[in-house]
Amino acid sequence: MSVLIIIVILLCLIFSFSNGYNNSANLIAIPVATRALIPTKALILASIFEFIGTYFFGKEVAKTIAVGIVEINIFFDNSYAIIILFSTLLTSIFWNIICTTFGIPVSASHALIGGFVGSSVAAFGYNVVRWSNVLKIFSMLIFAPIISFIFSYLLTKISYFLSRKATLKINNFYKNLQIISSLGCALAHGSNDGQRNVGILTFGLMILGVISYPKDGNFFVPSWIIVLCALSISLGIMFGGLSVIKTVGMNIYRIKHINGFSAQVTSTIVVYLASLLGIPLSTTHVVTTSVMGTGAAERIKAVKWLVSRDIFLTWILTIPLSLIISYFLYFIILEGVKVLNL
Repeated sequence: MSVLIIIVILLCLIFSFSNGYNNSANLIAIPVATRALIPTKALILASIFEFIGTYFFGKEVAKTIAVGIVEINIFFDNSYAIIILFSTLLTSIFWNIICTTFGIPVSASHALIGGFVGSSVAAFGYNVVRWSNVLKIFSMLIFAPIISFIFSYLLTKISYFLSRKATLKINNFYKNLQIISSLGCALAHGSNDGQRNVGILTFGLMILGVISYPKDGNFFVPSWIIVLCALSISLGIMFGGLSVIKTVGMNIYRIKHINGFSAQVTSTIVVYLASLLGIPLSTTHVVTTSVMGTGAAERIKAVKWLVSRDIFLTWILTIPLSLIISYFLYFIILEGVKVLNL
């Protein structure tokens, strides 16, 4: 049992690291692309504020993942239930690595929840899933990019209108605002993505009996779990994938300080509001569509829509592919466990 607990913790931390590694683009691509911050400084600051956001904010997101996706009571009576967690995490890690390798910003939320649903259905059938919560999450994953695009578009238009009589010194003003907003974006990311990782590790440790299930509705996560997840996602950001950073910061639209400010403020507001509501959100979708929105506000033809098309295609494929892969991976791991008499 002790070995199994260590394996579960390590697997969750690897997923958290890969999440941060891919999502580093969400946090530093914009200030690096506009040269508001050099890459090293941007990575260090983003990692620090990611840790703060994960540790101090977003408890509701962890609760949603741990006890809001599936009927967790069913898992306690099945010795093979932990395979669900293995299938989910292996699928999510695989998807994060593949997309990062090809420089595609991916939704770890899509991959994790899709994998979670797929493996849970494989183990216990459709009734184990809390479909109302899952549909709420998927609805937000669809509408959040639309909201981000519109809000970023309007904020950029307003910023240009208010700055129409300003001198060139206004660029330094927006540069400073952009640095501040990038730190806010890291805090919001930690409150959502970081706490989502806390939730999946908490789920695994509940199944193994390491921590108790909150029968009285008072959801509690030990501080050491939050610290481990905060450190792992922060380290992932520290060593972030440069290819993804290039895609978000340079290949969609050649952004300026005013655009970076608009995109990052939009991302911070949308992501943090979702965290307050306990909805795990795709920060990747929010940041990317915010960049598209601010670019479209300045000049629609300047946005590289072909690159955007490839990103959207990946987003569409993430949910069904992660669900299917995790579904079949559950049975593969289950058969292996039975053959080895584990």
